[in-house]
Amino acid sequence: MLSISLRKIVHIIYLAREGAVGEDEAHAFIDALNSDEQASLTAVAWIGRGAFEADEYAEAVATAEAEATTPTADYLLGMPHLAENLENGLEELGLDPSGEEEDFLRQGS
Repeated sequence: MLSISLRKIVHIIYLAREGAVGEDEAHAFIDALNSDEQASLTAVAWIGRGAFEADEYAEAVATAEAEATTPTADYLLGMPHLAENLENGLEELGLDPSGEEEDFLRQGS
């Protein structure tokens, strides 16, 4: 369903939680994603903040692709509560990143 792995979303959630400390790394990480991954990430964040419903995921992705006027990293990192929006979006989509979170924390990435 998603064009981005749960592991990558978990990585971004943790970087977003670090605020200014993780911003440069988060910016570089998001910039390194391909355009499909960036659109999918944006769609998950939008679903998490209530701009789209979970069953509108494809529409959210299409909108993210069509309306991308600024770099995705700049847009997402400027979004208040990015980590929470991504977590809520995953929950709305019925995806459980807990296994990825455990792996991420264990590896200390």
